Amino acid sequence: MDAKIVSIGPWLAAALVLLICLGPAAAQIFQTPGTFQGPGNSPVIPYPTAPPRPAPPPVYVPQVPQMNSPPSFQLQNTKPSLVESDPPQTSLKPQHRKSYGQRFTRCLNEGAAMGLTPNERNSYARSCAQQ
Repeated sequence: MDAKIVSIGPWLAAALVLLICLGPAAAQIFQTPGTFQGPGNSPVIPYPTAPPRPAPPPVYVPQVPQMNSPPSFQLQNTKPSLVESDPPQTSLKPQHRKSYGQRFTRCLNEGAAMGLTPNERNSYARSCAQQ
């Protein structure tokens, strides 16, 4: 009897290992291709596809004028004529001079635009505002 138990033991152990390993695989649901099953064996409705993209807007490239081409007819002067304007009227009033503070501020801004350092800007503004 002992020999029969020993010979059944490896087969029994192999069968137990096989059942333990194949237990989760047996719970899987095998589906044929093309069928989708959701929870409760109900068919799954796929998401709708996006609508097609609209056509891109047309791109209009303006015509670049060439430097050596003559201007269009609308821009050409077809009737040569003398443009007359009234002569400038002379005024005998002295020109109004801005205040020293306004001139100094303008000169400070000019110095800053020229990239002068603060000390150079100050001396430039003083000499500029005196003129």
